[in-house]
Parts: sequence; structure tokens; C-alpha cells
Amino acid sequence: MVFPERFSNLPEYAFPRLRTLLDAHEPGGEPILMTIGEPRHAFPPWIAEVLAQNIQGFGRYPENDGSVSLRAAQAAWLGRRYGVDIDPERQILALNGTREGLYNACMALCPERKNGKQPVVLMPNPFYQVYGVAALAVGAEPVFLPATEVTGDLPDFHAVDPEILDRTAIAYICSPANPQGSVATQAYWEALITLAEQHDFKIFADECYSEIYRDTAPPGALQVAQKMGADPDRVMVFHSLSKRSNLPGLRSGFCAGGSQSIARMKQLRAYAGAPLPMPLQAVAEAVWADDAHVEDNRAQYRAKYTIADEIFADVPGYKGPEAGFFLWLPVESGEAATLKLWRETGVRVLPGAYLAREVAGNTPGHDRIRVAMVAEQEEMRRGLKMLRKALYD
Repeated sequence: MVFPERFSNLPEYAFPRLRTLLDAHEPGGEPILMTIGEPRHAFPPWIAEVLAQNIQGFGRYPENDGSVSLRAAQAAWLGRRYGVDIDPERQILALNGTREGLYNACMALCPERKNGKQPVVLMPNPFYQVYGVAALAVGAEPVFLPATEVTGDLPDFHAVDPEILDRTAIAYICSPANPQGSVATQAYWEALITLAEQHDFKIFADECYSEIYRDTAPPGALQVAQKMGADPDRVMVFHSLSKRSNLPGLRSGFCAGGSQSIARMKQLRAYAGAPLPMPLQAVAEAVWADDAHVEDNRAQYRAKYTIADEIFADVPGYKGPEAGFFLWLPVESGEAATLKLWRETGVRVLPGAYLAREVAGNTPGHDRIRVAMVAEQEEMRRGLKMLRKALYD
């Protein structure tokens, strides 16, 4: 049987690699899982009532693009949060989780050729793995830009060779960043959007962690683009209820951008989409409309930032995240530290290199571990204290 060559060099996904590294070894204590960014705070208690009120919707095929009222709720949230004016009919597409959208946006919007050559898709390194797979799926060349302490933990798009920029069709960026927790400032967005206008490429802004932050709400790409008067189809933003509302199992997200881009995504989704069932669309609509539970969720993460800062305050190289819920901790070797921690304590984390690609002999994150601060506060405190003792004392 013949298989497509474009995926032949795809690295193994992070979590199967982690199982290979750790599962042959007994944990050194009761396991504390700090690997996957799966929120464990309570979601809004009234969700069950909304679901029950709409249960008959399981007897209908879902609306493919999202119900009118769901898209209106999402547009209204964008207006409250960022002050942007979005037409819910023409500029929003409801998604079955943002991973679907981040992949299908590339499928729908990446040209087969850019300036007569193979298109390029730029992405940070480390990166959310769907970015790389999407680039390969459309026959583009993925170009990995280091997002390290040297670059402020965000990719330096202005350091890219102009010839590559002229071939670039899409640039993925995550802000707040996974895993580093760094935030793209308004000035950063302005410079990137200006560069995209100069070289005619689209920006896919993954903003799934936008509602978890210390003090100041991160600016959004669409917010800055509208203020600049940029081409409406220049920027596409992606948002989700997974982190904002502790509902990773609901699979509710959306993308918003220019009407032409959304129309092309809707066309693809008509053939290959997986719409959210109507009762879940009703739940999502209610959740997007409520901000009170988001404030409570953010307060819980702020308390966790304080705990982490206290535990690691005097660890050389420690820098607490600006936003998001990951710690990106310095170690000599991410794999060695992860194995040692598991065998001695039962705390399970992720080697930073598993989220990155080797480029020119260097793998960003090889000297880091990613720690998800998703557990209940006292469990998290206990896990971080054991981590501190095993790796730094």
C-alpha cells in the first residue's frame, strides 16, 4: 500500500513520546499529573440546566456554521473583550474546538503557490503541533522560528529572510504563548501586521489562553488590526471555551476574521466539518455570554501564579508566566529532569523539546520542562514543592 510522503518525517506526538520515556518506570510516589493543559477548575454550575432545556436538539442535524444566536454571542464577547466590531453572519465561524479551525484554516486559505513558488508557513518553535501538520497537509514548507528567551519567547518574524517572507502565505502565532506564557504587545502586533501587509501573508492568531493572565488583559490581533485599518482578511483569530471556561470537553471555539476568509472556511466546512451538536451550541452560547465565571477562574490562576513565584523565587533563571497556565522551567536536560522527577516523586511533567522541532542542530526547549498548573491549588503546591526539591535543591 502506498502512503503520502508529506507526513513521512512527522515526529511522534508529545504525549506518546512521554509515555515511552516514563511508563517503563515506577513513579516515586502517588502520581501528580502536570503534563496536559486540561483545566480542572469547576465549570459554571448552571450548564446542566441549559443542556437539559435544549436536549431535544440531539434529534436534529447541527447547524454547520454555528447557530445565529451562538455566533451573535461570540461576536458580542469579542466586542466586550476587545472593542472590535464583527458581523456574526459574515465574519465568524463556530468551531468544534480551535484545533479543528487552526488546521482547516490552513487547508482553506493557503494557496498552492506563492509568487510562483512553494508557499511557506511560519510558526514559533516550540509550537502547538497542529500548526506543523497543517502546513504539511497543504504542501507548504513549514519554517520554524525560535521563540526563546533571546527573542522574548515570541518568534522574531522580522529576522526572517525577505525571500522567505515573499513566499510566506501564513504565519501562526500563539499569544499568550504555549508553553512560555509570554504576551504579544500592541507594538508587537502592529509590527507583525505591517510586515504581513508588506509581504502579503495572513496571520493566524491562536488566542486560546487570552483570558488567563496576571494583571493586564493581553491585546488581541484583531483588535490591533482594526485600529490600524488593516485589510480585514489579513488576520484570523481563534478562541475557545476550553481554558476560558474550563470546558475542554465541550469542544466549543470559533474563528473570526475577514468575510472572504470566513466564506472559504465555510465552504470547506460544508464538506469536511464536524459541527457542534445543537444542545452543546446552546450551552456554548450561554457560556460565551457570561463573564462572571471567567473572573473567578482568572482569580484562581492568579493565586497559582503566587504559589509558583513563592516556591521558585530564588531558582536561577525562573521567570513566572505573564499569562496562561504553564511554567516553563529551566533545567540542564528536559528529558533527564522529567525522568528523574517521575522516578523520585511521581510528579509527571513534559520535556520542552517534545514541543519543538530541531533546526540547524538546535532544539528550543531542550533545557526546559513544561509544567501545567491545572490541579487544585494544594495538590499543585505539593507537586511544585517536590519538583523544587528534586531538581533544584
